[in-house]
Amino acid sequence: MNRHGMDDSLLVNEVFCSIQGEGTRAGLACVFVRLTGCHLRCAYCDTEHAFHEGQRRAVDDVVAEVESFGCDLVEITGGEPLLQAAVHGLMSRLCDAGRTVLVETDGACDISACDPRAIRIMDIKTPASGEADRNLWTNITHLTSCDEVKLVICDRGDYEWSRDVVRRHDLPRRVSAVLFSAASFVAPGTEIAGVAGLAIRDLAQWVLADRLGVRLQAQLHKLIWDPTTRGV
Repeated sequence: MNRHGMDDSLLVNEVFCSIQGEGTRAGLACVFVRLTGCHLRCAYCDTEHAFHEGQRRAVDDVVAEVESFGCDLVEITGGEPLLQAAVHGLMSRLCDAGRTVLVETDGACDISACDPRAIRIMDIKTPASGEADRNLWTNITHLTSCDEVKLVICDRGDYEWSRDVVRRHDLPRRVSAVLFSAASFVAPGTEIAGVAGLAIRDLAQWVLADRLGVRLQAQLHKLIWDPTTRGV
């Protein structure tokens, strides 16, 4: 506890430096702070190890480790990082230190409390994820031109649903980028059954046909390393 009676520790799954694999900063070196715990169970989840594994660490300790990598780009992810109240202190400390801070969130937690200097990369869960009913739609009103929105698409029905959401909320004008990702990989041997992968070529053709104004993305880190490799 700090002097204000608030917890200043976090349950941390891992901290590592790698190549950013997604979003508008794909290809850049980035330090990842993966926090433990998630309240969703998406069908295609590839980070089930973050559901339960982790150690309690002081925010000071996490900040010191991030700074030891000498990298200006930091992503706070999970699991779902916004489930832990102390994450807000972490993101503010990193922003104060001059880092570019990305916060990857599942869209089911209120994003309005995030430090305004942090860049939020917010998922909108599609029907095939099994968690579409958990989307907190009021989050859209809090998005800014610095933020990004991501939709992981599993099939044609998911695509049409996502296309309608993008158009209804005029997302390309609201945020820096709308990211469409094909659910092309399901990790074997996990506690989630998973879904059939979608060929990224199919998704590309649909986006082109509709001139949707979104950015197609692949998970670059899974092209560099084996898709099941952790800590990258």
